[in-house]
Amino acid sequence: MEQFQVSVSVAPSAKVTFQLVYEELLKRQLGMYELLLKVRPQQLVKHLQMDIHIFEPQGIRFLETESTFMTNELEEALTTSVNQTKAHIQFKPTLSQQQKSPEQQDTVVDGNFIVRYDVNRTLSGGSIQIENGYFVHYFAPEGLSTIPKNVIFVIDKSGSMSGKKMQQTREALIKILEDLKPTDQFNLISFSGQATQWKPLLVPASAENVKEAKSYTASIQASGSTNINDAMLMAVELLKKATREELLSSESVSLIILLTDGDPTAGETNPTEIQKNVKNAIDGQYSLFCLGFGFDVSFAFLEKMALENGGLARRIYEDSDSALQLQDFFQEVANPLLTAVSFEYPSNAVEVTQDNFRLFFKGSEMVVAGKLQGQSPDVLFAKVRGQLPRQNLTFQMESKVAEQEEEFRSPKYIFHGFMERLWAYLTIQQLLEKMVSASDAEKQALETQALGLSLNYSFVTPLTSMVVTKPEGQEQSQVAEKPVEDENENEHRRFYSRHQLIRNKGLGYRGPVLPGGSSADTYMHGRSGFRRQGPFGVSSSYPMKSGLQASVVYQRPFYDSLVNVYSAESMDVLETSPTTPPAAPIQAPAVILPLPGQSVDQLCVDIKHSQEPMNLLSDPEQGLEVTGQYEMKKAQFSWIKVTFKQPQLQVYASPEHVVVTRNQRNSEYKWKETLFSVMPGLKMTMDKEGLLLLSSPDKVTIGLLSWNGPRQGIRLLLQDTNRFSSHVNGTLGQFYQDVLWEPSAADDSKRTLRVQGQDHPATRELKLDYQQGYPGTEIPCWCVEL
Repeated sequence: MEQFQVSVSVAPSAKVTFQLVYEELLKRQLGMYELLLKVRPQQLVKHLQMDIHIFEPQGIRFLETESTFMTNELEEALTTSVNQTKAHIQFKPTLSQQQKSPEQQDTVVDGNFIVRYDVNRTLSGGSIQIENGYFVHYFAPEGLSTIPKNVIFVIDKSGSMSGKKMQQTREALIKILEDLKPTDQFNLISFSGQATQWKPLLVPASAENVKEAKSYTASIQASGSTNINDAMLMAVELLKKATREELLSSESVSLIILLTDGDPTAGETNPTEIQKNVKNAIDGQYSLFCLGFGFDVSFAFLEKMALENGGLARRIYEDSDSALQLQDFFQEVANPLLTAVSFEYPSNAVEVTQDNFRLFFKGSEMVVAGKLQGQSPDVLFAKVRGQLPRQNLTFQMESKVAEQEEEFRSPKYIFHGFMERLWAYLTIQQLLEKMVSASDAEKQALETQALGLSLNYSFVTPLTSMVVTKPEGQEQSQVAEKPVEDENENEHRRFYSRHQLIRNKGLGYRGPVLPGGSSADTYMHGRSGFRRQGPFGVSSSYPMKSGLQASVVYQRPFYDSLVNVYSAESMDVLETSPTTPPAAPIQAPAVILPLPGQSVDQLCVDIKHSQEPMNLLSDPEQGLEVTGQYEMKKAQFSWIKVTFKQPQLQVYASPEHVVVTRNQRNSEYKWKETLFSVMPGLKMTMDKEGLLLLSSPDKVTIGLLSWNGPRQGIRLLLQDTNRFSSHVNGTLGQFYQDVLWEPSAADDSKRTLRVQGQDHPATRELKLDYQQGYPGTEIPCWCVEL
């Protein structure tokens, strides 16, 4: 979380150019890199252009984009070109495309633009990139089997966790328990003033044990104080006891995951003593991961405790998607692949960054950088060693120096000198991490080294400040200190929902450029790091894509449904009055099915008998499955889940939100928030009317609608149903098999549908068509009940 602010006076009618250049190491998480850009100009921009260049010598495996502001008109301004090693994404909207309407001068360009991708990988030693005597080694092998894990969840249930925090924690933990593998072992500890373990020992993650653990989790209630010390020591003792009794496989790894939202208030309350107790108890045998919920917790306390015990700390932000944040974190550590990973280089490779790691997890990446001393060799050899449960692995690789130097010299959008600056960045970051657990004497030496590198490379760190200088005769210089952990909580909350507006390749902030060619010389960089030069480069000339930040509140349309209320007296009057009561409003059916090749228009399906989740549609040839839970009392779906096999994607829709899961990564979207996402084999869009469409050139289009009309809730839409294969099945899918329509001789408004040997009476009725959104239109429809 970094936020820097600089102000400058601009004369009337003067032309001012702002240019922001910075670098960041894109961190691979859950099998992909992600770049988030905030595009919020807050006004129409005559020449608005965004260029994103990607260069990957390993080859680009997939590329997808997502936007929260894209419209059908803006889609025409977005172009994407991809070849084996390079990609170029350009967004260049005209003024008319930016306008909300011809009558309005407001812009629709207001939101996030996200790029996700990954590179081709094999079971190898990774990729080495070399430039100007510096190298960077990226290591993330594919094809390794997951190592079984023993995991203890330590959950804070003190009074401060009450309400939404506890609800989201329970929700996330239940989902996490479902994701445990049968080869894993686990236990739960909940704590407030005292710590309580769910079971006396770790138990296998069998279906029965997971079901029991989920029931226990659902019963956890928040109250009392916070005894972190006893809870952590109990967790360590559980693992030690299981080790002594030989209950843990020698081929497994052990993890402790702590979730808390506050400082210790019971038992041992001195943070330093707790850290010492935990470190002595763990003694390097297990890895500890600490999750701090919100801003009341001392994150520095958790971070030190995690780093001292081979893990890491992560802040969980208090938001509607907190449960998804918890689930995503667990997915990052759910699949350990290697232990005791070490990197070895020739003797002329010096000042190498961290080259020993306790664990390597699936979907992540290890990055090591260093200098090549003296005359660079023709070939750089490297070894990576790691341990599997039953064998030691050694990866050997070589990189031709001259070829690498030439490869990164040619693309015009590559920010040259990146390898050296990445080496400096990693070195500074690791020095700062060492300072967390260093003694006072060691801390001073580490600080001196980190400060020297920060000043030499103009990095803003906790040890430096950003100085903004202005031309002579203007206001004095401004100093922007790096944000620190103890700043006002509201500032943190405010910034969490915002990010730097525009990201660009290179480091530092050059500007503003004032009339006459002078500029305010300053460099800035945030702790979030570098955008990786290998995977990523933005814009050949490094201009800032200018704009400001804005917050937009979307108001849900209000629907005043028709409700008739009568008192006992009014009912008596109605009985004797010749006035006819108003007709009941036309209702929307549960589902409307367009049936290709039939003489009827559409089939309206009402669900009258449903208890368990239903298989609505399943087509193995399309790689598509739709399931749902229908609530009879509310006459609506409580959720609908759409699963695609290619690409591997799951969309879960409930009345509250939409959750998209891809590569074990969860993304939450509110209904009626604009969404435009393009990935290989699938396009996903949502408009401000609450219509989510999942489409592909050769697949059936699935629509999910947040319907606000009568019997409001989630509605399912189908388009291009002629693309269903002959193997489609399910409660709704059966109607896309051979259907026989048998008319009634006595009544033209009735027919019988014979589907797979079963007869379904159908009646011609007026129904409210929800497919075009609220308020809907009345249509004649053949209605069946299931």
